[in-house]
This record gives sequence, structure tokens and C-alpha cells, in this order.
Amino acid sequence: MSVARESWGTRIGFIMAAAGSAVGLGNIWKFPYVAGENGGGAFLLIYIGCIVLFGLSIVMAELLVGRMAQRTPVAAFREVAGRGWSLVGGMGVVTAFIILSFYIVVGGWTIAYMLYTVDGALASTDSASLERVFTELTGGTWMPLVYAAVFMALVAGVVLGGVGKGIERAAKLLMPLLFVILLVLVARSVTLPGAGEGIAFYLTPDFSRVSGETFTAAIGQAFFSLSLGMGAMLTYGSYMPRDHNLPADATAVVVLDTLIAILAGFMVLPAMFAAGMEPGSGGAGTTFMVLPAVFDAMPGGPIFGFSFFLLLTVAALTSAVSLLETVVCYFVDEYGASRRGATAGSALVCFLIGIPASLSFGLMSDVEIFGRTFFDLLDFLSSSITLPLGGLLTALCVGWALGPWAVRAIGNDGRIAVPWAGVWLFVLRFVAPIGIGWILIQGLFF
Repeated sequence: MSVARESWGTRIGFIMAAAGSAVGLGNIWKFPYVAGENGGGAFLLIYIGCIVLFGLSIVMAELLVGRMAQRTPVAAFREVAGRGWSLVGGMGVVTAFIILSFYIVVGGWTIAYMLYTVDGALASTDSASLERVFTELTGGTWMPLVYAAVFMALVAGVVLGGVGKGIERAAKLLMPLLFVILLVLVARSVTLPGAGEGIAFYLTPDFSRVSGETFTAAIGQAFFSLSLGMGAMLTYGSYMPRDHNLPADATAVVVLDTLIAILAGFMVLPAMFAAGMEPGSGGAGTTFMVLPAVFDAMPGGPIFGFSFFLLLTVAALTSAVSLLETVVCYFVDEYGASRRGATAGSALVCFLIGIPASLSFGLMSDVEIFGRTFFDLLDFLSSSITLPLGGLLTALCVGWALGPWAVRAIGNDGRIAVPWAGVWLFVLRFVAPIGIGWILIQGLFF
């Protein structure tokens, strides 16, 4: 049973929507603390290298497969490359489901923090006080689950109503607003007393802190941030009109996504040093324990704080919608399920898996699987294994199974000049598989 595909109304609409899928918690929540944990400037250089070498090429590959087939991931790989390759699409759907299961937990935190900015719970520059607020929230049993349920309900509501014009219209408004607020917060963060040390840490590479784990973290972050290996970009590519300039649009999405991640680093790391905190010391809570201090030091801080967490929630929501849409469309497309049933069922199972992920910070904090809490295990499985593995297989599929056909298709059969299409194919065939394969081995065995 096929699914009728909408098309993006405008080119800028697609770029904003795709960037909305990519730009979210991965950029603003995750990137700063991962950079802090992995050497600051050294990690930044490696991350940008991963974006240039692997990220852009695989974004183009995923969008191309989606646009060629106009189908969901499993059906798209099966249609363009043969039945055996449908497993790549299946892994993408599973990965989207895994990520969404812990993504909703953090999305719930953003909703909670919106309310905290209203009632004054975050009106402090004391790091110990802000850490206590975060710990009480995440370590609770019921309230984090309530917030996660609210976030999951919002995601399901959008998917039930369709994601075409709604996402495009919202993204064209909210992404520029998020960008403006980020610039304001960066300007305030880098001018805080003591912020210079944080800027130096972020921009000065210290390669003595680089290990195999640094490369694994960088490529995992690149894939997480760009929504690669999880079927989201491929699904959005299936809404893409066949006459669009795919390389130009993909480049715009990647540049915008990377720029916002870099700005998020400037927003958080200098503020951490100004607050006397070690880079990466807050782990997953860095954004929630550091930014409130920045807001409190600003004129009109509560307004900026509420606006930031509101827009962070919206950015998270937009990304989460693309993840749930990937899963829902799979069941609708492959099994003929109704959108209502597929959405409700997928959202419910996702939330149930999210329960132990949420409790990993409190009631189940001592429960470890392979030496990791349930939340950290889901994060590790997706960021360090299934995302890069999905990217590796996508590169092999487009590079070898499609080959010259992909080169013709990326240029709309000669209607668009893509002089570096041959280089793109070479990267997919040799550079990306070798690089991603080596990083996968580093992450698993070293």
C-alpha cells in the first residue's frame, strides 16, 4: 500500500524544514557538552572534518534515495537498489525509534524548564543551586515522565495532523527566531567575566586529549546532529520535487546545521568557565545547568530564558516529528496501517521504552547494562553504532549499487551542473566507508 507524498511548497521551506529536523537537541543540548568532554578545540576540528568528509556526502545520498523512490526508507532502498538493501532502511527506522525513546525524555526537560523560568526557580547564577534544580527534576520518578508524556503527545499530535505544510510553515518562522536568540545569547556569554578562558578552550586544539573515543564521539555527533542513519533525511527527501537542485539544498542544510552547533558551543562553553565549571562536567545536563546562569546575568533574563527554552522545545519537537514520521510511515507504507493507529501505537511503545530511560537518572540510576545506564545505552547504541553503521551502508549502497546512476540523478539527468559529482561518488565509495569503518572499530573495541 503506497503513501501519497506531499511536496515542499518552496525551496526555502524545504531547507528550513530539513534544518528543523537536523537542528534540535543534538546541536544545542548535546554538542556543547560532548565538545567539552572531548577537548574543546580539538573536537571541534575533528567534528567539522567529519561533517565535510562524511556528513554532506551522506546527506546528499539519503536525500537522493528518498527523492528517487518517493517512498519511506525500507521501500526506498528496496526500490532503488534491490530487496537486500531494504535492511538498511529497516535499520534506519529502528534507529529513529531508539533515539525518539530517549529524545522525549530530554524534550520533557525543556518543557519543565520553560515553566521554571516563569516561576523563578532558575533565578540564580549559583552553579550548585542550578545543579540541584536539574538533579531534582531528572532524578524524580513521576514528574519527568509527565513532561515526557506531554512532549510525546505533542509530537503525536503533529504527526496525526500531517507534517507537510504544518512543519514547513512553522520551521520558516521558528528557525530564524532560534538563530537570532542564539546570537544574542552568544554575545552575552562571550562577554561574561572569565569567558575568555572558555573561548580559548573552544578554539585552541589540545590534541593530547584526542583518542579513538574522540573520533567516535565526533562522527556520532555529526550523524546525530544531521539526522543521518535514522531515515529522517530520506523521508524528507521523499517530499522533495524532482527538479530541485539537491546538492545546493543539501549544502545549505548542512551549513545551517553546523553553524548552529558551533554557535551553541560559543553559548555554553564560555559560560561554563565564567561560572567556574569544568568543561563537560555537567554531562547531559550542561545546557540546563549553565544557560540559566547566563540568562540570570542578562537584562530581561527571564524573558530570554523562557524564549530560549520555548524555541528549544519547538526545535526538539520538529526533530522528534521527523523521527516519529519515519516510524509511522513505515507501518502505513509496508503494512497498510492507518495513520491514526500507527501513530498511537508507535508513540505508546516509544513512551514505554522512554520510562526506564527517564528513571536512569533516579530510581534506576544503579541499574547498568554493559556498564551503562539505560539512557546512556540507548545514546551509545544510536550515536556510536547504528547511526554510523547506517551511514556506512548508505554510502556503499549509493556509491556501488547505484554508482554512475546516482551521479546522473544528483544532477537531475544533466539539467543541473554538478562538477564535483565524481568526487562525491569517490567519497561514498572509498573515503566514507574507510573512515566510518575505522571509527566504528575504534568505538567498539578501543
